[in-house]
Amino acid sequence: MLCGYEVAVTHTGREGLEGARKFRPDVVLCDIGLPDSDGYSVGSMLRQSGDERCARLIALTAHGEPTDRCRALAAGFDQHLVKPVDTKVLLLELETTTRS
Repeated sequence: MLCGYEVAVTHTGREGLEGARKFRPDVVLCDIGLPDSDGYSVGSMLRQSGDERCARLIALTAHGEPTDRCRALAAGFDQHLVKPVDTKVLLLELETTTRS
């Protein structure tokens, strides 16, 4: 548990996809710069899969240009947050998701 949320951590895109299939999260926080792929493709694959299509996808990334945000949203992310992320902003995003 972290801040009242059950949390599962993965380190690669492949692990993230497998973890999402097993865990079936309400929210997926995904970095764009992953060691084995990019978060854009992970977000797109999650959106296309059956089980995870309802999960809220949030990109957490150092890629903060307007084109990066557009690319994240086009890949299926619901939100694009630039590192370092303000904890209050992230918790507000999580609270909004869990109330829906």
